[in-house]
Amino acid sequence: MSPQSAAAATSSSPPIGPPPAPERFADASWEALGTRVVLRLTDSRALGPARAAVEHELDAIDRACSRFRSDSDIARVNASLGRAVRVSPLLADALALALRAAALTDGDVDPTVGSALVLAGYDRDWRLLEHSRPADCLFREPAPAMIAARPVCGWRSVMVDHATLTVRVPAGFMIDLGATAKAWAADRAAHVAALAGDCGALVGVGGDIAVSGPAPARGWAVHVTDDHRSPPNAPGQTVTIRSGGLATSSTAVRRWSHEGHAMHHIIDPTTGAPVRGTWRTVSVAAASCADANIATTAALVRAGAAPAWLAGQGVPARLVSRNRRVYTIGDWPADAPTTEVTQR
Repeated sequence: MSPQSAAAATSSSPPIGPPPAPERFADASWEALGTRVVLRLTDSRALGPARAAVEHELDAIDRACSRFRSDSDIARVNASLGRAVRVSPLLADALALALRAAALTDGDVDPTVGSALVLAGYDRDWRLLEHSRPADCLFREPAPAMIAARPVCGWRSVMVDHATLTVRVPAGFMIDLGATAKAWAADRAAHVAALAGDCGALVGVGGDIAVSGPAPARGWAVHVTDDHRSPPNAPGQTVTIRSGGLATSSTAVRRWSHEGHAMHHIIDPTTGAPVRGTWRTVSVAAASCADANIATTAALVRAGAAPAWLAGQGVPARLVSRNRRVYTIGDWPADAPTTEVTQR
């Protein structure tokens, strides 16, 4: 999912009179958290302070939550399994969100999948893993019977004490915050960008989109597709949001090969292996990017049961099957390319 110029959205203006002038945004893009970050503002004069605020926020989250940094808070927790570890307030909040996600999804989004991801070969930063993958792993299904992993489902045993800022993870489990931290980072980054710039802000972190502050007159246009790095003409749909966030999770992009088997990063906690026979891509709009991403990840785990579950959650969603058939849920538009997400 990638932000597009608002002019890309279908206009609802009457056919009489001149078309509205294209809106002008300030843009910046760079690499952080192992992925591409996009910042877009409604005021070009605010780009300097807003980018500095976003960079500071993302760096703090990386130091707290990255499984691939030996000096991170989460690395210390994973190195001290079974013992209480003092952590930063930021990691305590990140873990609280991850445990909330597990509770909301009956364990489908489980932060204790770290060991399963390592066993599946996701043991280094994605930028290093991506360069070593063979091209054919993008098209093959994982073979879970041949993966040496066991069921995870350990989230109920993770203890977070906010009063003492201590965390205890039981032995045998490892924390990975990939299902929640990136979208949460987008929410926090959009908030600090809007405050620093005193304007409307959109932040995309690896395709997870969050907005804050006053929206442009025609809203923020976002192109929803498999890969956030795709060009604007890639297969997908352009939608418009005014607040909240949009998240897309996919089994078709972040893939690699391990011990001769295709792998991806969406783990089914009941098997400890990458999910099979599920959707190619799921996109959800919600009141926050974190909530949207919790829903998209759970939908991929729930596979065929996802449409009914998403409808029950009351969130607009777009699901793309492996043969690229598109299904929409709730208020997500089937044909018209605009939708609006409002804060609740």
